[in-house]
Amino acid sequence: MEYLDWKTLDAIDAARFRAAEPFPWVNPARALTEEGRSALLAEMPDHRLFTATFGMERAYGQKPHDRYELRYRPDLPLPEAWRGFIAELSGKRYMHFVRRLFGRRDLSLRFEWQTAGRGCSVSPHCDGLRKVGAQLFYLNDEEDWDPAWGGATLILDDEGKFDHRSAPDFDDFPRAYAAESIGNRSLIFARGDHSWHAVRPLTCPEGKMRRLFTAVIERKMPLRTRIKERLFSAVGSLRIR
Repeated sequence: MEYLDWKTLDAIDAARFRAAEPFPWVNPARALTEEGRSALLAEMPDHRLFTATFGMERAYGQKPHDRYELRYRPDLPLPEAWRGFIAELSGKRYMHFVRRLFGRRDLSLRFEWQTAGRGCSVSPHCDGLRKVGAQLFYLNDEEDWDPAWGGATLILDDEGKFDHRSAPDFDDFPRAYAAESIGNRSLIFARGDHSWHAVRPLTCPEGKMRRLFTAVIERKMPLRTRIKERLFSAVGSLRIR
């Protein structure tokens, strides 16, 4: 089974993507095949694997990003469909697509799931410096999510006014563009010092969840740096125990 709809992805013009305002972004329909997406929705990862990240302090005085998160690692007990999808994302063809779109080769990928319920939000931010961009795959349909509850990713235009190391509020931005997020939709964007994006507080009923999966595109770090990061992570884990 193929999960990515290559007809859609191959049709994205890299020059138009990079020239988009207020920063590079595109919101294609049908980034996934209908068969592949149906299989993924039918076999979502066990929510008990997710970690709550509520009230966590963020840099520069920005408000917390309240949600549940699950970062991919090879030993996760994932359903077969998700293993197949991640294998496809990890393949040469998708990496070629990412390199073509972003115009650089020094890239690596990591993957994560996110869910959020009533009252959860993502405050305006520009992402960390290591991040080059991301592709978000939205996992809600009209049958389980009413657009009136929110959940759209907002592309925010600061007209170049705000330092990315600051904490503007939603209403501080002159313009906002809402990416379509219901049905077979995806959002691809590039990180920059003015690539502000956010999600307003959700107003869904209790028990309803906004769901998405993200391929995070990062700068490939030198082997020495990666080894240091792993050692630091291992030492931190031992201290926690």
